Amino acid sequence: MSVVIVNPASAGGSTGEAWPQLASELRSQFGAFRPVFTKRRGDAAALAAEAARKGAKFIIACGGDGTVSEVANGILSSGKDAELGILPSGTGGDFRRTLEIPSQSRAAARVLNSGRTVRIDVGRVSFIDHNGAEAMRYFVGVASCGMSTKVIERVKAEKISFANSLLQTAIRNEPVRLVVQLDDSHDRHLVVLNLCVANARYFGGGMKIAPDAKLTDGKFDVVGVGDLSALKLFTSAPRVYLGSHLSMPEVSHALARKVTVRSSDRETEVALEVDGELPGRLPATFQIIPEALRVRVNC
Repeated sequence: MSVVIVNPASAGGSTGEAWPQLASELRSQFGAFRPVFTKRRGDAAALAAEAARKGAKFIIACGGDGTVSEVANGILSSGKDAELGILPSGTGGDFRRTLEIPSQSRAAARVLNSGRTVRIDVGRVSFIDHNGAEAMRYFVGVASCGMSTKVIERVKAEKISFANSLLQTAIRNEPVRLVVQLDDSHDRHLVVLNLCVANARYFGGGMKIAPDAKLTDGKFDVVGVGDLSALKLFTSAPRVYLGSHLSMPEVSHALARKVTVRSSDRETEVALEVDGELPGRLPATFQIIPEALRVRVNC
C-alpha cells in the first residue's frame, strides 16, 4: 500500500487542520493509502527511509518543499527504488511547480493516480553543519547562498511571505565574496548578492531563478546574481519571477556537474540554503546524480 507522510506543522500548521479534507480528496481520487505523521524536523526523512525499506513502492509527501526534500532524502538514503509523489500543502511549492503539479489537492491527487513516472536527477551537497561537523544531504530543487538565506531566516522567524521578506532584506543586504569552481575549471572569484546551484527551476516562493533548468540533463544550472543596488533589485524582481533575468549583465549562468563554493575570506561564515532549509554553511561541494529518483509527474 502507498504511504503518505504528512507534515501537520507545514504552512504554519494549516496542513494539520486541513488533513481530513486532504485525506478525503486523496482517497476519492487516488485510492487506499496509509498515513504517517511527522512530529519534528527530520521525521519525514526517517519515516520515508523506513517505509522504503519495508517495501513501500510509492511514498507521497504531504507538505511544503522542506517535507518533499526530506522524503526524497529518506528514499535515497534507503537504497531502495521507491517512487516519490507530492500532495502539495505548505509554504513555497517550488519543486512541484517545476514538475507542473497543480497546487489544488484534488487535482494533485489525480496526478498521483494517473500521472506518469520519470527518473530525475538529484543534487548531493557536502557542507559544514551547525555543529561544525561535515555533513551531506540530497536536494531535488535549488541550493543557494547569499541573500536567500537571510530571506528564509526572516520568513521562518516573522511568518511573512517570501516577497515581503525579499523586500525587507534587500534594503540592508550586503553582497558575499565567494570562490567558485565549476567541474575542473579554474577558481572564479565572485561578488554576488546570491548564488544558486539549481537542479529545478524555481525557488523562493515562485522565483523562476533557473528558467532553463532540466531535471533530466545531468547538469546543474549555476546562476549568480551580481552586486545589484537595492533599487535595481526591486525593479528587476519581476524579471526574476518571470525567468527573464538571465540576459541581464549582472547575472551569470553556467552548466556544471560539480560545483565547489567557499567564502573568499576564511573568517567570514556564509550560510547555505538547501531546498528552502538552512542546514549549515560553506564550504560546500555540489554533485549531480543523474536519474537517481523516480517521481510521479503530471502527464
